Order: sequence, then C-alpha cells, then structure tokens
Amino acid sequence: MDQQTSFAIRDLFSPKHRWSLLGALLMLAGAYVAEYFANLYELEYAGRPTTTYVGDLLLDNLPVIDLNLVIIEGALLGIVLTTLFVVFLRPRYLLFTLKALALCIAIRALFISLTHMGIYPGNIEPGAGIFDGIYSYLNFQSGFFFSGHTALPFLMALVFWERMRTRIVFLLMSFVFAVAVLLAHIHYSIDVLAAPFMAYGIFKLAAYFFPRDYELIPPASG
Repeated sequence: MDQQTSFAIRDLFSPKHRWSLLGALLMLAGAYVAEYFANLYELEYAGRPTTTYVGDLLLDNLPVIDLNLVIIEGALLGIVLTTLFVVFLRPRYLLFTLKALALCIAIRALFISLTHMGIYPGNIEPGAGIFDGIYSYLNFQSGFFFSGHTALPFLMALVFWERMRTRIVFLLMSFVFAVAVLLAHIHYSIDVLAAPFMAYGIFKLAAYFFPRDYELIPPASG
C-alpha cells in the first residue's frame, strides 16, 4: 500500500492529527470573520467622497461582458468540487490545504482594509438569483486587491504541483476566472496580475509555518 492510499479520512481524527484539524478549521473560520469585517469596512469606505475609481489600461480597452455564470456559479461549483475532491480523494492534503487557504483569506482581508478605490464603471454585478445571493453573502465580490478568483485556484495548483493533471486543472481554473473577472470589470488588472505572485508567497509562508502538514503531501507525480 503506497503512501497516498494509506491515509484515510479517519486518520484526520486520530490523536496525531485531530488537533491540527481543529486548528485548521478555527484558522479558516477566523480568516473568514476577518474578511467579512474587512469587506464591511471596504464598503463603508467606498462611500466616502475621497474614494474614486482609477484608470486601467486593460479595462479601458476591454468590452464589458456579463460572465456571472462563470464568476458566480462557476466559483461556487469549483468550491464544492474541490472540497469533495480533497476530503474524499486526497485527505492527506486536507490539513495543509485548509491552513494555506486560511492564510490566503486572512492576508487578502488585510490588503482589502488598507487601500480603497472605487469600482470601475460599468462593472457586472451579481443578480437576484439564489446562487447570486450565496455568492454575495460570502463576500466573494467585495474588495479588489488581490483577486481571490485568480489566487485561490492558483494556490491549489501549487499545493498539488507534483500531480500534473490536478495542477493543470487548477491552473486552467485560475486563468479562466482571471479572464472572466477582467471582462466583467469587477477587478482591476493589477488585482489579477498580482494574484499568482501573492498565492506563491502565501504558499511558501504556509509551508514554512506548517511543515508537519506540508510533509504529509507525498512527492508523487502524475
């Protein structure tokens, strides 16, 4: 039995890993709370007279296209499928993945709270459907720097870098979301272009701060 298949979901609840799992879940919850309040602050600040939009070379020349199907339904579907994939097919990756995602969300919340620009004119906003409501409630479209749509799948690609097919899927997701948020004008180009670099830095920080969880990831390829 190889290293990958010898690790099952039940092992996450063993004395060796259950406290790390609890810590990861608490980190993720804390990161989401931080992002929630950062977004509330962003929305309040955006209403001030000093807040205005800025010019953007790409957005100034790109047409506005309604890609909410990709940005909203696609993002929610990606979250569900990724969660099922990691929990049931790659449980060995779960602890590190949760902590890396929590770190990404928390750092993004910090960045959101620091700099405030007005949203670019003509942007496509969420509709009134149930998925749009879930998307808006989770604050996925609040704040600009950096693009979570681009950064999170790129971060997942880094986590699964040694598994080529999985890596390619996440890189494609990151690229598709990057194009979609630009064409919908819901992110400035700097938010999207900086996202992979931010994700890489966060991945390295996670590997440094959580070496035991990172060591659970097998050096397999394919």
